[in-house]
Amino acid sequence: MNLSELFIRRPVMTVLLNLAIIAAGIISLGKIPVAALPSYNTPVINVQASLPGASPETMATSVALQLEKQFQTIPALAVISSTNTLGSTTVTLEFDEGRSIDLAAVDVQAALLRAQRTLPVEMTVPPSYRKVNPADAPILFLSLTSPAMNMADLQDFAEHLISPTLSTLNGVAQVNIFGAKRFAVRVRVDPAALAARNLSLDELRTALTAANSNTPVGTLEGPRQILTLQANKQLSSAAEYAELIVSVRGGNPVRLRDVAQVEDSFEILKSSANHNGQPTITLAIQRQPDANTVAVVDAIRAKLPGFRAQLPQSVRIDVLNDRSLSIREALHDVTLTLVGTIILVVLVIFLFLRRFVATAIPTLSLPVSLLGALAMLWGFGYTIDNIS
Repeated sequence: MNLSELFIRRPVMTVLLNLAIIAAGIISLGKIPVAALPSYNTPVINVQASLPGASPETMATSVALQLEKQFQTIPALAVISSTNTLGSTTVTLEFDEGRSIDLAAVDVQAALLRAQRTLPVEMTVPPSYRKVNPADAPILFLSLTSPAMNMADLQDFAEHLISPTLSTLNGVAQVNIFGAKRFAVRVRVDPAALAARNLSLDELRTALTAANSNTPVGTLEGPRQILTLQANKQLSSAAEYAELIVSVRGGNPVRLRDVAQVEDSFEILKSSANHNGQPTITLAIQRQPDANTVAVVDAIRAKLPGFRAQLPQSVRIDVLNDRSLSIREALHDVTLTLVGTIILVVLVIFLFLRRFVATAIPTLSLPVSLLGALAMLWGFGYTIDNIS
């Protein structure tokens, strides 16, 4: 008994098997990821560290080298590569193919904790890591522009409102901010004024660090109650910094404005982003390797009306470089091609056989075959893309 005879002798089994294939295909159609290209999920972790003002050479020796020493002890680590720029270090860790990305992330976190003791004390923000392939291009860009708002305030909206909300969406791996204009007070020291007052740069730096500390003051304990002392010593503008007393010479206080120019500025002045000729804050959203690109973009677009309602009216959010558009067009073309192919096949069969029943059998088998192929793609972990 061959395979064809088995299905002919048992029609009930054949019908139930075809219904099962159709059901599996319909279920897979809603769950299978949709992307532009097949996913190559090599376990990769991207580590980022920043030290504003440090040269690339300083970042390489003081930050990247110390991190790489700790990363070398992680098992199943295949490749370590680092890129150092002005005030920034990016270390890419590529693991063996069979390595669990979650277990590798735990080892990376432990290595970062061990490296904390050897990193520069000026690094106030500890290094962070992301379980995302840095070679994967963002699926969506968002541009924030405002003709009336300060860029530092626009940066706060992007960093503290939009980015955290988008990061919680299912399928979103990372939200990068380009053209960041984080607020900072810039102090331009006058060497002649320092020398005239017998001050050094180290003394000035120590005075600035001590004046803007955020530490507990202490408590007062009595027989019946305990009072917690609180003091807000944080300085938030250039005007407040300018009045800071950095030293006392000959009984006279030396204020910061006497030895330096203090101005409200940004952390990074060497980079910026523009959209249609206007300064902008650009957010680049990257998806997780197994996420559905179309579904992730739809979820992000669904959040945009809520963002526009919370932001001031002068802030404009524009969608740039939506990669899901090309995927939608490709799927649309494939769908039209499949429908046209099915119609042509059915017509050719009918012209040759000239019997409705004989034509109906292969006609019904075509959608069953396509839905079964979708079920197998989902079962083997493939995606719907331009190749599959």
